[in-house]
Amino acid sequence: MQDWQNTLPMMEDGHVWLVGAGPGDPGLLTLHAYNALSQADVIVHDALVNSDCLKLASSDAVIEYAGKRGGKPSAKQRDISLRLVELARAGKKVLRLKGGDPFVFGRGGEEALTLVEHHVPFRIVPGVSAGIGGLAYAGIPVTHREVNQAVTFLTGHDAGGIIPDSIDWNSIAKGSPVIVMYMAMKHMDAIVTKLLAAGRRADEPIALVCDATTEKHFVLETTLADAVRDIKAADLSPPAIVVLGDVVRLRPGLDWLGAAAGRLLDPDPLKLKPNKAVS
Repeated sequence: MQDWQNTLPMMEDGHVWLVGAGPGDPGLLTLHAYNALSQADVIVHDALVNSDCLKLASSDAVIEYAGKRGGKPSAKQRDISLRLVELARAGKKVLRLKGGDPFVFGRGGEEALTLVEHHVPFRIVPGVSAGIGGLAYAGIPVTHREVNQAVTFLTGHDAGGIIPDSIDWNSIAKGSPVIVMYMAMKHMDAIVTKLLAAGRRADEPIALVCDATTEKHFVLETTLADAVRDIKAADLSPPAIVVLGDVVRLRPGLDWLGAAAGRLLDPDPLKLKPNKAVS
């Protein structure tokens, strides 16, 4: 059998790789991401990158933190982008490691365009987005043919930290059976108000997946009307992925992590199959 490692690309001096690290579990790193970690001279990483992923880096690698967390001192995005340019021009093999996928609410596009502007060669390595992988670890599929044929992904705040005014909440509420929200916890009160006003059911199931796929992974299941109250009662804090829709009802049947801990799964969580008499 051909050695698969010999087929992986080599990082070049003066190049930048924008790489998705996935939602947290190092096992969700791609082979390309693992390959980049083993070769990079400098790793510039986000706050949401699990420290266990960084342990896979070369012992000679310089690791730089460039995290951006709401309400805390953070590097400015333009400064981060220009730092990548500076390192590349110094002849370094640069790995920009980002939580989830760099092109899914990860500002990877902004950083890549800065590299283009300064004629720095780059490579994009997709990662498992928390809005898919994090929910899968919670036993919540983003699609199920008995529930939805569409799903909307949105962010709960814009570059200024407020709810994006470009989101048409009425259209999304009416047209998308499942809504997956990134960075939404800070504005859940306003988001819930907008969705209820647009006609979503008060008793519609909603789940928050906190610290998805990590050792601190926690899932809160509630309803749209009770979400704000229950978030406060549980004293939850970001990072979290929020999912609204009847796919949340599938969790009693698909909570594979819970099953590993002894939870009894429901083979028909949507109650679609007629009851059969047992002789």
